[in-house]
Amino acid sequence: MGGMPSVLPDGEPMPEDGALPASALEGAASRPLGFYLHVPYCATRCGYCDFNTYTASELRGSGGVLASRDNYAGQVVEEIRLARKTLGDDPRPVRTVFVGGGTPTLLAAGDLVRMLDAVRDEFGLADDAEVTTEANPESVNPAYLEELRAGGFNRISFGMQSAKQHVLKILDRTHTPGRPEACVAEARAAGFEHVNLDLIYGTPGESDEDWRASLDAAIGADPDHVSAYALIVEEGTQLARRIRRGEVPMTDDDVHADRYLIAEDVLSGAGFDWYEVSNWATSEAGRCLHNELYWRGADWWGAGPGAHSHVGGVRWWNVKHPGAYAAALASGKSPGAGREVLTDEDRRVERVLLELRLREGVELGILRPGGLEAARRALADGLLDPEAYATGRAVLTLRGRLLADAVVRDLVD
Repeated sequence: MGGMPSVLPDGEPMPEDGALPASALEGAASRPLGFYLHVPYCATRCGYCDFNTYTASELRGSGGVLASRDNYAGQVVEEIRLARKTLGDDPRPVRTVFVGGGTPTLLAAGDLVRMLDAVRDEFGLADDAEVTTEANPESVNPAYLEELRAGGFNRISFGMQSAKQHVLKILDRTHTPGRPEACVAEARAAGFEHVNLDLIYGTPGESDEDWRASLDAAIGADPDHVSAYALIVEEGTQLARRIRRGEVPMTDDDVHADRYLIAEDVLSGAGFDWYEVSNWATSEAGRCLHNELYWRGADWWGAGPGAHSHVGGVRWWNVKHPGAYAAALASGKSPGAGREVLTDEDRRVERVLLELRLREGVELGILRPGGLEAARRALADGLLDPEAYATGRAVLTLRGRLLADAVVRDLVD
């Protein structure tokens, strides 16, 4: 949930002042607005991670004081003020704020609250705003969590990944088994209304029993949301190099499918319902509303190095390096590296790509003839729900979720 990819797309240059086309705010009042605040710092680099993150040693000598964590909150505040200027008199209060990384909780709790305060001061927060931060289990304690809660955060997401030490070791995770579960209890005691645990399945060396143990441990901690993602081995990561050298085996797609079925069985049996292919919640209120903004093509401003934004069909992305990001803001310029203005067809394709992953699915009416024919085949193959199909929607069955990427590719035709 959160995190910025390490590779930026191509696109046209971003105006130095960050100005958007007038069309971007047309009809804005009907769309929710969110903020993603990226914190690019990590204590250590996990072997599987391909996000735009930096350890202290990676930043040393490559940005100097500009890239320091000590200055970072102030830089994000400057971009939030830039967002206010760019969006002009847009009256929308912010519906969701999500602080991701990296490891946001490497910053002082007061820094995270300061960034949130800037969003509140410049835009205002909706009365029922969802305010989330990601956290590594070893980087928080009860006092830290209490300060976050008092500052306005009401949702937190802990990176658990696995309950098994040997699996955590392969992933280069530094927390000890049991610590994420304790964090859930500490967050509840601090007053957090919603708590998520992130899990990863398919790590080399993980067994079905290991995965079941991780699910059981997560459920036993009593979060109201669980995310479970298949491990993706990204080129250029330490894990990819280890697999290439034959030090650890590659997990195949059949194992991923088996683990997903186990997740659905265990989580649904414990009262969690899927609402997106990789996400389960115990209630509608427990869903991650911020991620739903992404999946439904709403508007969000991404602040921070490498962060992506989308407003009214205009998508842009910031420069990657913290030093370059800080330098742009210090010179009064937008930190944007590039942007693209989406065509109607681009937006239609993205709706299919993203909405099909949701429990509510996607309207059949936005499919083109080739996509409609593919939907009929998917229905016959048991990949789409027949009851939903009869009401004009394409909704994945459990078997369809296992083949979601292939189904999506066919339906965008």
